Amino acid sequence: MANIDVFNGDADGLCSLRQLRLAEPADSQLVTGPKRDIALLDRVRAGPGDVVTVLDISLERNRAALLAILQRGARVRYFDHHFAGDVPVHSLFEAVLDASRDSCTSVLVDRYLGGRFRAWAVVGAFGDNLDEVALRLGGSLALGAAELEKLRELGRSLNYNAYGGSESDLLMHPKRLYGLLAKYEDPLEFAAGERIFGRLRGAMHADLRAAMSVSPHWSGERAVAYLLPDRPSSRRVLGVFANHLAHIDPRRAYAVLAPKSKGGYIVSLRVPEASETSADAFCREFPSGGGRRGAAGIDDLPEERMQDFIGRLSAAYG
Repeated sequence: MANIDVFNGDADGLCSLRQLRLAEPADSQLVTGPKRDIALLDRVRAGPGDVVTVLDISLERNRAALLAILQRGARVRYFDHHFAGDVPVHSLFEAVLDASRDSCTSVLVDRYLGGRFRAWAVVGAFGDNLDEVALRLGGSLALGAAELEKLRELGRSLNYNAYGGSESDLLMHPKRLYGLLAKYEDPLEFAAGERIFGRLRGAMHADLRAAMSVSPHWSGERAVAYLLPDRPSSRRVLGVFANHLAHIDPRRAYAVLAPKSKGGYIVSLRVPEASETSADAFCREFPSGGGRRGAAGIDDLPEERMQDFIGRLSAAYG
C-alpha cells in the first residue's frame, strides 16, 4: 500500500498537509508544484490498496483524473475550498469540501482534526488572505500580537513562494519547502530555525514595493487592472500584490496580470464581498480560470484576449 499526498504548493496546501501528517504520521509520495499547477492528479498512478490524499486543488479541474483513480481501486480523501462542480459519489471517496468565503483548506483540515495543530491552520489562513479567520483561530490559542504577526508573515511568505508561471520562477520548490516544514511541530519554531523564512520574506517585501510603483493599466470606478513587467519577480508577487490592493480598498475589484515567459498572461483577481459576480465565476469564463468567491485567477490568458478581459472586468465590476 502506498500513501500519496497531492497538494497545492501554496501556504494553504503546505499547512493543510502539515496538520494531517502531524496527526497521521506516514511515509508518503509527494505530488505538488507551483500554485498554478492545478491538474496534479494526472500525475498519480495509484491502484488497489493505495490511499491518495488531495489538498487544496480544484476538484472541477481534476474530476476526470479523480474518477480514473477511483476506478483503479485506490481510496481518495479530498479536502478543498474551491468551486467543485458535481461531486462524485463513490464508496472509496471521502470529500471534505466547503467553498464558503471564510473557508480555506487549512481551516477544513483544522475542523477535521478538532483543532489539534491549529497554529498551522492560522498560517494557512493568513496565507490565503483570510486575516479575520486567522486572528479568530489564533485567539483560541492565546497567541500574542507579536506571535500572530510572525505567523501572518510566514503565511504570506509561503504563499508568495508558490506563485509563478513555472517552477523556474520559484525561490524554492514546494516539495523541498515542505521537507523543511516537516521537521517542525510548531510553525513559530520553523520561522525561528530556518533561514529560508527570512529569505522569502525579504524577497516578498522587495517585490511588493516594486509592484506598488506600477501605475494601473486600466481603471474604472469600481475596478482596476494592473499589468506588471515581464520578469519572475512580477509573477511571484502577483497574489500578494492583489491581496494588498484588496486590503487597501475592499470596495473595488482588482485584477493583476503578469506576462508569462512563453506568451500570454497569468491573472489574479480579488473582488468585494458584496459583488454579484463571484471571482471564481468570472474567471471560469476563461478556459484556465477558477478559484473561490472572493479570490480567483486565470492560469493562461492569451494575449489576444486582453481587451476582452478588460471589457468583461468593466462590465462585471466597473
